[in-house]
Amino acid sequence: MSAPVAAVEISSATKAFGPTVAVNQVSFQVAQGECYGLIGPNGAGKTTLFSLLCGYLKPTSGQVRILGQDPRHPGAIKGKLGVLPQDAAFPTTYRVGPLLTYWARLSGLAPAEKHAREAIERVALAEAWNVEARALSHGMAKRIAMAQALMGSPPVVFLDEPTAGLDPRIAAHVRQLIREMKGGQTVVVSSHNLHELEELCDGAAILDRGRLAQAGSMAELTARAEEFRVQLARGEPDLTALRALEGCTAASWNERTLVVQFDGRKQPPEEMITRTLELLIRSGAKVLAVSRGRKLEERVLQLT
Repeated sequence: MSAPVAAVEISSATKAFGPTVAVNQVSFQVAQGECYGLIGPNGAGKTTLFSLLCGYLKPTSGQVRILGQDPRHPGAIKGKLGVLPQDAAFPTTYRVGPLLTYWARLSGLAPAEKHAREAIERVALAEAWNVEARALSHGMAKRIAMAQALMGSPPVVFLDEPTAGLDPRIAAHVRQLIREMKGGQTVVVSSHNLHELEELCDGAAILDRGRLAQAGSMAELTARAEEFRVQLARGEPDLTALRALEGCTAASWNERTLVVQFDGRKQPPEEMITRTLELLIRSGAKVLAVSRGRKLEERVLQLT
């Protein structure tokens, strides 16, 4: 049986604008049903890569495939891809409902108005159906643009800064929408909100100055399978005893936090954490918190 086609496949993609190389030999894959993050500081090449994925730009060299198709080929991904640009703009004199209905018709969705109404309800903004686009706040416009991206439940959805500028309640609603999409749809999210990406994504690609610094599962990026931290309210660890535990490769203590690194092939995480806590409790230490891996932010700062 042949392997399923990757939802997103980028092979040695390069994009140059004259002498400036914005994306340089980037390669990674996103499996169908995954939520995947695009991460990097300003100028890392995220916007250019996002545009290559959407078919807005043609790579100077290399390949981009969405469900096995070249997004630049006319009609190849029609109805298969939904896109939320970072700064979506609307014709100011149009009302939201007719505008979404028009977009649904362009996408070949029928009945168009039904799809438009379902999409606007998904982003919890049904009351904006008869509002003119020029009257939308930034947050409302962002949600209407997301409704357009979600119409027809395309198998692949690209979201550029989906919660930027939203109030906490609406941002939480958008994050829940993304959770609901996982498994059934493939979602690629570009964002500076690393805590949000760590919470939502199965994996991510970290870009730095146009190059791929690292790509992998979120567990790999945050070392969840090989590192954990224990915050102590009282007491100090016996580092010599900890380092003697089978599977332990390193142990350090700083600012009331114990960091233990281990070989997951010798000891599964749950066993390593249990033995560490047993040692700490026997020594009289008071444990305040235990967390797996490092923060995604720490890894990104190391690489960029």
